[in-house]
Amino acid sequence: MPGRQVDRRLLSVYDRARGTMNDVPNVPVSIGLPVYNGARFLAASLDSLLAQTFVDFELVISDNASTDETEAICREYAARDPRIRYLRHEKNRGAAWNFNNLVGATAGRYFKWATHDDVHAPTYVERCLEAFQEGGDRIALAYPRTRIIDEHGEFVRDYVDALDARQSTPHERLRTLVTNLDMGNPMFGLMQRSTLERTRLNGSFPSSDYVLLAELALLGEIWEIPEFLFLRRDHPGTSRRAHTTGAEIADWFEPGSARRRKREFTRLLVEHVRSIHSLPLALPERLRCDAVFADVWLRRNGVHVVGEFLGMEYQGGWIPFRRRPAVRSRI
Repeated sequence: MPGRQVDRRLLSVYDRARGTMNDVPNVPVSIGLPVYNGARFLAASLDSLLAQTFVDFELVISDNASTDETEAICREYAARDPRIRYLRHEKNRGAAWNFNNLVGATAGRYFKWATHDDVHAPTYVERCLEAFQEGGDRIALAYPRTRIIDEHGEFVRDYVDALDARQSTPHERLRTLVTNLDMGNPMFGLMQRSTLERTRLNGSFPSSDYVLLAELALLGEIWEIPEFLFLRRDHPGTSRRAHTTGAEIADWFEPGSARRRKREFTRLLVEHVRSIHSLPLALPERLRCDAVFADVWLRRNGVHVVGEFLGMEYQGGWIPFRRRPAVRSRI
């Protein structure tokens, strides 16, 4: 393997206590790529994953019944690289289901999600594995810094998530996360499967990845690798830019859910509190997490919760935790 070597002892044995998986390759790293109508950028994304300097991985693509050329592209790549498995579903069951389906469809000790439109630098997986080699099982998630590119692949800007949370206590890690979480790029970092499987995974509601990241922070450390190895593509087809109302983005997460009343920030408040009280935390630490969440998250987003009860809905295709004006609308 080119570059710095990853200690193979770190990757030697993974206990598959999750059931019979005879058809799943025995590999240390699993990459899951959910997709729906992603033909425009899919080849570039797959090329970047297949060019990783760490080569011992499986890449499983879960296709939510795409109607464009996605299926043809996936089958072509799977035919020429045995590391790829292509799963096609008969109907679109929503983004949340598609993301979560990939966790059960893979078996590597380490797991990461990828997208059809973003690009990974060649050493992405290798550098993340080096973090786990150094930090061991106390790490829940390792991720690199992000470089934003446009639809043509041109550089836009560099972005630092600043979510490095190596504190020893859950409430301190939670404070780091809810203080700085904005774009959610660490969602596509490398995760310890045993820790990921202790979470509720992605909920079928908008911005559920924020709750998942909070659960990972409560369960283990988050390490930021100080290299720009994740190229996130900003283009008109991204979920928040293509779906510009609360109803549309809710339906993207779970088809049919737009019929139900949705208040995004209120739901996030409830789900974060539920996470704190459902994970195995000692009572004193649970109370500290409650206090941190109330102090930081509510100060940052409480006005949005109040606004939702007053009939305010966020519109315009932007990430909801950024400071933008609300648009009055019925919800």
